[in-house]
This record gives sequence, structure tokens and C-alpha cells, in this order.
Amino acid sequence: MNEVVGLQKPHFVLVHGVCHGAWCWYKIRCLMETSGYKVTCLDLKSAGIDQSNPNTILTFDEYNAPLIDFLSNLPNDEKVILVGHSAGGLSLTDAIHRFPKRIHLAIYVAANMLKHGFSSDQDFKDGDPDVSEYGEIADLEYGMGLDEPPTSVIIKEEFQKRILYQMSPKEDSILASMLLRAGPIRAFKGARFEGGKDADSVPRVYIKTLHDHILRPVQQEAMIKRWQPCQVFELESDHSPFFSAPSLFFKVIVEAAAAITCN
Repeated sequence: MNEVVGLQKPHFVLVHGVCHGAWCWYKIRCLMETSGYKVTCLDLKSAGIDQSNPNTILTFDEYNAPLIDFLSNLPNDEKVILVGHSAGGLSLTDAIHRFPKRIHLAIYVAANMLKHGFSSDQDFKDGDPDVSEYGEIADLEYGMGLDEPPTSVIIKEEFQKRILYQMSPKEDSILASMLLRAGPIRAFKGARFEGGKDADSVPRVYIKTLHDHILRPVQQEAMIKRWQPCQVFELESDHSPFFSAPSLFFKVIVEAAAAITCN
């Protein structure tokens, strides 16, 4: 593998999307560590083994605190490569605005790449999954009362394979059905970011998933056009390439990190 420009020991930080956790990266982490890369997989609030109640996570700042705390505590001379999947793109953008000098590269994977989060109707059109054609696919919880917006959401088990993992091995979709947790949807809907003055100094790469039933390719392309990254890669994958195409996904991540030349 090519060495990542400007880094002797590349440190990748892998950030999951809604309802997933650090566990979803197990194949990618194995491939990376076997190849000598340093890897950190984080559980955000109420995800993975974190036992926080998703119905009490009402702001994006609280949800994304584990990533922000991690970056806050990095040594001053260390930079990391962030990889964010799906709603993990919001986590990356939050980090870019707060800590641009600690991020060598941000890689968005089938992810929300919205410069200011969900700040406009166009942001919701481009970045909010539209799965209405499948009917009522999700279970919603109303932790603040039925007269308030929902606080958490999870895709019903009978729809998970069809929508999230249609190209993934059955064993991975079964594993996911056992580990997925309700995600704090209210926190995501309120994700808005002020323009950090150095946010655009962080190089960004986008990896498109061409058979995505959650964040459709046309939505991914719209976000790419609105906030153009340095490079765009494509994967013949469903929404979850860490399951459906792990070896190719790993190769693209490493190639993207090694090829960045823009600032």
C-alpha cells in the first residue's frame, strides 16, 4: 500500500452512522490493522455499547461528544483521517468546523455531506433519507410525549436486509439485526453547524455507494455538487460497504488517503 502523504503512521478514526456502532467496522478494522494502520472505532452517544438512552439525547452536540472529546485530547502534533458512514458524515462536518488543524482528511462514505448540517429545506431534500416507497419501515419512539417530534428511530427488522444490507452477506445482516439500536433522530434533525473559518482547509473525499436504498445516488450527487470534495470514488455496494464490499472499500479508503493533493 502507498504511504499516506505527510503521515508516518496513519491514524484512521472510523465513525458509524445512525443505529450502528463501532462494531459495524469490524471487517475494515481487521483489514487496516493487518496492513499496519492505526485504527480507532468510536461509539457515539447511545450507540454500540454506550448505554445512554437515545430518547434522552436531544442535541447533536451531546450525541457527537465522544468524537469531539477524542479530537480535543489528541496530541498537538497528531492529525487523523476521519471516515464517516451515513449520518456519520454529520459527525465529520461538526469535527471539521471545530478542529480543522487536527484532521488530515475527511472521507464521507454514503454520508451526509452538508456544510452547515440541516440548515435549509434543500439540506433535508439532499441529506434526509427518503424511504417512503417502502411504507412504514421504522419504529419511532416519542420520549418527550406524543405531541412532540419523535426522539428515536430504528428500521424494523423485516426491512433491514432489504434496505440497508441487500448486497451484504446474510451473516452480517443477522449480526446487525442483533446489535442495531434506536438512534436519537431528534438530535440529528437539529444538527446545524456554524461556519468555522478554516473548515474548507480540510480536504474531503466522497465515496458513493451506487446501489444505495437509504441515501440514494442522486442525493449523494446533489451534496457532492453543492460542497465539492477533492475526489469522488464509486463502489458497487449497498448502503453498507463495510459488509457488502469490505476488501474493495478498504482499498478505496487507503487510495483516497494516499492520493490527496488538494488543500
